[in-house]
Amino acid sequence: MSKVAVLRTSPQTVLADYHRLLNLADYQTVVTKDADTALKINISWHFFYPGSSTVPWQLEGVIQSMLKDGYDPALIHGCHNRTVVIDAYLGEAENKQVNVINAHDLRNIHLYEDGEEWIHIREAVGDLADEFLVLNDVYPDGFYIPKRFIGENIIHLPTVKTHIFTTTTGAMKNAFGGLLNERRHWTHPVIHETLVDLLMIQKKIHSGVFAVMDGTFAGDGPGPRCMIPYVKNVILASDDQVAIDAIAAKMMGVDPMSIDYIRLAHEKGLGVGDPNEIEIVGDEDMAQQNWHFQGAFKEMTFASRMQHLIYWGPLKGPIEWSLKTVLAPWSYVASVLYHDTFWYPFIGKKKMQAALESEWGRLFRNWDTLTPDEQGFPDVGIDAPELKTAGMDAFKESFRILWMAIAEAPEITAHRRRREDQYYMQRHGQERSKGAALAIFLLALPILLILIMRLRGKDNES
Repeated sequence: MSKVAVLRTSPQTVLADYHRLLNLADYQTVVTKDADTALKINISWHFFYPGSSTVPWQLEGVIQSMLKDGYDPALIHGCHNRTVVIDAYLGEAENKQVNVINAHDLRNIHLYEDGEEWIHIREAVGDLADEFLVLNDVYPDGFYIPKRFIGENIIHLPTVKTHIFTTTTGAMKNAFGGLLNERRHWTHPVIHETLVDLLMIQKKIHSGVFAVMDGTFAGDGPGPRCMIPYVKNVILASDDQVAIDAIAAKMMGVDPMSIDYIRLAHEKGLGVGDPNEIEIVGDEDMAQQNWHFQGAFKEMTFASRMQHLIYWGPLKGPIEWSLKTVLAPWSYVASVLYHDTFWYPFIGKKKMQAALESEWGRLFRNWDTLTPDEQGFPDVGIDAPELKTAGMDAFKESFRILWMAIAEAPEITAHRRRREDQYYMQRHGQERSKGAALAIFLLALPILLILIMRLRGKDNES
């Protein structure tokens, strides 16, 4: 029987609680001490938004626990990938994740940087690729995964939240942001099956797979970004990626077996998705809670409604094909303008205010000035500074992110990554790709700004 550890926590006890949580879930039997361990940090948004990304006390609690239990810090590293619309360097700073990594003098790996080798999936997993549900159809020529993952342990660090593509998201979805490259959006129409394929890959390549999920904040609504955050004071851990996602979904008020990725993984024997077959250790009463979240689909944003129309609705035929061509950057521009230029500065600031004023919110905002004891943080402060990047500061920052999304779009830079053209691109490709990026940026910006301003009133009402 699969086991999920669930504990009630508070800022005052959170570090001790994480240590107890990991050992209740028997992580030392899964995460071997003689192999490198990747801490797969979740950055769903480069701006801090409660419930969206790995929080610093989650990362701190895991690292402290591993060091107490005799793990070699030289074999532990933070791990990031990126998407075309998320700046991982900004995200690790705004979410104070890099502060924790640096405080412990650990390596911090960005998988997409020069020097990080990616290996073809057939070379990595062999005939297992024949068993994929959808990835062979999405990528007929195969795809590449980070070579460093082979033989490594991985500890996923997701949060408890809903998701506009997968209903809920957690441990299984966190692998989506690690194993696949920037073209992972090609899998969105078959996202549930993709997560099952990725779990098969993880079980093949990793020495151990473990997940530690933070629900001190939990997000409801059209996640993983535009949510309503709630304080829920719960943390979870398990070596069964399916089971931990199932228990988190159940707590959010969703039948886990009604979620395709959980049901499919359960049926393939990759984990246990039926809560009746999962052993709960720790605070069993917490696991029995039902928060009655409204979910991701009841009050969708304009952006999420459009994504559903493109991937599964009447716009699939006319538009979805463009996302696999050089035209795809229009969608990156639209996403950044909506989420970063419009929603976060003008709507998100209000929606997260209550969470920011909670004890956890003050812990986050005062993180760099607080001194913990062995249990946690006895004093999180009465007052706390404003977020470093919020409101108009976030609005201004969004235009830098917009340029990044265009300039580094894989459709524009793909030719630089082709080995046979490497020499030519070192001499000529950078200028050409920047010119293409600028052209798309200038064409798309005024149109999308007008569209977003017209929609602002409608989303403000919701």
